[in-house]
Amino acid sequence: MKVIRTIEELRTEIKHRRSSISGPVGLVPTMGYLHEGHGSLMQRAREMAGTVVLSIFVNPIQFGPGEDFETYPRDEERDLAVAQSNGVDIVFIPDVQEMYPQPTKTKVAVSELTSLLCGASRPGHFDGVTTVVNKLFNIVKPDFAFFGMKDAQQVAVIEQMVRDLNMDIEIVPCPIVREQDGLALSSRNVYLKPEEREQALVLSKSLKTALEQLENGTVETAGEVRELLSRIISESSIAVIDYAEVLSFPELTPVENETRLADSGSTTIMALAVRFGKTRLIDNALFQAKEGISHV
Repeated sequence: MKVIRTIEELRTEIKHRRSSISGPVGLVPTMGYLHEGHGSLMQRAREMAGTVVLSIFVNPIQFGPGEDFETYPRDEERDLAVAQSNGVDIVFIPDVQEMYPQPTKTKVAVSELTSLLCGASRPGHFDGVTTVVNKLFNIVKPDFAFFGMKDAQQVAVIEQMVRDLNMDIEIVPCPIVREQDGLALSSRNVYLKPEEREQALVLSKSLKTALEQLENGTVETAGEVRELLSRIISESSIAVIDYAEVLSFPELTPVENETRLADSGSTTIMALAVRFGKTRLIDNALFQAKEGISHV
């Protein structure tokens, strides 16, 4: 495994590997502090690509004022060990000066899909995401790029960007990885105090209950699902709901309250963002009309 910190060296290395090693190039973009969820992305990339590139970069332009850019968890030594154990070929770890040597005057922005959910709560966040992902795509020129479905809105936004800009890249969404008790893995879980960690289980509980009740017909409409999600989450005395939404996926169009989800003929997503103390967690699940259910 090779650790590279400059764009020039990375481009040279990838060019060499393309000429000498068969198979496509796969990119796994991350902000580090890797966990098993990231590991599942690397494993999927290893299955599909001849060369696997993992990027570790805490991107300042996707953090808003008062957010946790400075305190975002970082552990390079541990990250490298995780990358090594998951068969990564190249780890790209640039610093901010390497990625943004001068103030950025160009940004890539996707409209509509970024105006709700996390986009509404974190103005400018997705412009930062799509801009840095574009930079990574231009640097690495991957055939495949792997993203976790825990941030399903991010997946939808990046897929839209790739289609709109005719990028020759296949986006590979990968399922959510959870702890045994159901909590979705996240680098920010480290912020949770013991009580907050326990209370955060209402997220997966609400999604699981909604899926079960949609399947058995106890709840049917989008409005009933919204109410059910909010009611279960509110069982936690410390949970502060940012949103508990039901939308079409990947279009991310809000579903009318009276719409019967089983008869909608499309995929809907139940998306959550909830604060426990100072920690904001997201989670989601998909419901496929007439074809059963699937966690993401």
